[in-house]
Amino acid sequence: MGNTVKEKIRMKINISDMKILILGAGVTGRAVGESLSSRGAVVAFADDKPIFQSPFSTFLSDDVNILEWDSVVVSPGWKDSHRLIVAAQRAGKPIHNEIDIAWQFRNESVPSQKWFAITGTNGKTTTVEMAAAMFNKAGVRAAACGNVGDTVIEAVESKNNYEVLILELSSFQLHWMQDAQFSASAILNIADDHVDWHGSFSQYAEAKLSLLDHSDLALLNADDSEVVTRTSHWHGKKIFFNLDTPGPGEIGIVEDLLVDRAFVLDPQEAVMISQLSDVKPTVPHNVSNALAAAGVALAGKVDHVDIQRALMGFKPGRHRIEEVLVANDVHWVDDSKATNPHAAAASVMSALSVIWIAGGMAKGAQMPPLISRIKSRVKAAILIGEDRALIADALKAHAPEIAIIEIDSPSDYAVGGESNSLMENVVLAAAKIAKPGDTVLLAPACASMDQFSDYADRGDRFAQAVRKVVGHV
Repeated sequence: MGNTVKEKIRMKINISDMKILILGAGVTGRAVGESLSSRGAVVAFADDKPIFQSPFSTFLSDDVNILEWDSVVVSPGWKDSHRLIVAAQRAGKPIHNEIDIAWQFRNESVPSQKWFAITGTNGKTTTVEMAAAMFNKAGVRAAACGNVGDTVIEAVESKNNYEVLILELSSFQLHWMQDAQFSASAILNIADDHVDWHGSFSQYAEAKLSLLDHSDLALLNADDSEVVTRTSHWHGKKIFFNLDTPGPGEIGIVEDLLVDRAFVLDPQEAVMISQLSDVKPTVPHNVSNALAAAGVALAGKVDHVDIQRALMGFKPGRHRIEEVLVANDVHWVDDSKATNPHAAAASVMSALSVIWIAGGMAKGAQMPPLISRIKSRVKAAILIGEDRALIADALKAHAPEIAIIEIDSPSDYAVGGESNSLMENVVLAAAKIAKPGDTVLLAPACASMDQFSDYADRGDRFAQAVRKVVGHV
């Protein structure tokens, strides 16, 4: 993204009577439209797909003349190479994004509100929700927002008068963000994802790491080599967390305790954050999430006791290593949220003998490193989706001993339709080979939209099929 675009984004948006075109009519775009309209702007939407049920004027992208508009708002996921964005840049039109508009409104109406941010390839939603729970347990009005819960602009304008916002930020949002500032930020991990959108892994990583330029304090995962290496030249205040014994100024694990040596008066001392068993599920990547969330909360001056109380009562959202059924000592687990290889690896490695259900849209990710990582735990792979051949080829090359079963979409199956025949066939195939002690795990390593409405639909259909085919809970 060139300097010209960045300069335009940094301009304060003047709203009253402006004609503002919002690119993208999804959840974020609609929230921005409502907010700007309420402030006197003339708002319209443009999208590459037809827009339905909108109170505003709507256009297909190809029908828009950018010169007719005073300003443009870009929704997450719109590339800066899109025709309308290129045209706006050439015409000198101000280009804005939801996060920075929300930051402007925050400065105008709730300047005391503190913002924290969390990004990473995996674990963002769980960590953001954990952190918000910790603040709320301490009596601080806090909301998880961004890619989870309300949009940021809705959270800023909420009648709940939040004192703290914990933002889950994707690489798409960070690509456009320029102005927002955070009291502390956490980077959980960086691995292959959305390479097809960003153009390269390096550009994807740069988008994630750009968060540091907006933060007073960074909580960084010392167990992730990409995070450690790529932040080595950042000179802001760093606090590392990891699953090992923490050094002075770090957060980590000592025996069965989560321990703080960063937010204590004497870094030679250690204070217990919680018991390891307080984190559910107690699997490595979720413990790492808890450490990051605790770091964010500690940065916001939440007491250790309140953090432990929040962790004891916290349950991850749906489709995150969610046990659907245990029958004949076979565990059926839904981790449909594992939409990239990094997440799938963490999920598979949390079990010992796995019948692995995978496939979908790979988004440019490479599968051989995943197979090399998990092959000792996988008994068989059941593959679905348009990019399943990428996984099958990697299995054949790096783990030829693993059985591969490929399942086609039945003729009666359609995305969003009533028939669940695809997942029922998948579950039937798994049930035929599952033995006591096995875990049948849906951890697709891919996006879902080729065969399902979204990852939640994929997980729900898996759970429905398990209960129908294997038995009722």
